Amino acid sequence: MPRKPKTIPGPSRLSRVLAHLTQEPRPFLPNLKSLKLTYAYRNDHFGARHFVKEDLPRIQYANPAVNIQVNKLDRTKIDSWKPEMIVETKNGVTHKVNMEGKWSTAIYNELMELTAGSWWQKWKQQESSAGHLATRIPPPPKKTGASAVLP
Repeated sequence: MPRKPKTIPGPSRLSRVLAHLTQEPRPFLPNLKSLKLTYAYRNDHFGARHFVKEDLPRIQYANPAVNIQVNKLDRTKIDSWKPEMIVETKNGVTHKVNMEGKWSTAIYNELMELTAGSWWQKWKQQESSAGHLATRIPPPPKKTGASAVLP
């Protein structure tokens, strides 16, 4: 009976998670004190939910001292509240970011513009001069009736 050929195992789950947490640009936010996000926990606010799933762990990993609160609320058909993010900086200024109809990349870019500082501007300039479209923000989804159609 022939032997089974030895194969090199792929990357472990832990190494994939660590690669995601440390991917460029690392969201180092020296001016950020706290974040408070409020959005529907299902059936709505897709950009906000994707931002919490994909980008918020990276922000928490790069900024362990930042206080982050996430409120996932139940939303019925008759409710008409919008998702929002309240950003508090270290100098005491509070910004309210409306996340209604925005993609997660647009929310991430808006947060970086508010709190990242000069290194973010330099990074954007380097990426645009290299020809990368890393900070390209896709258009918001077109709404038809009660549902949204993604491009």
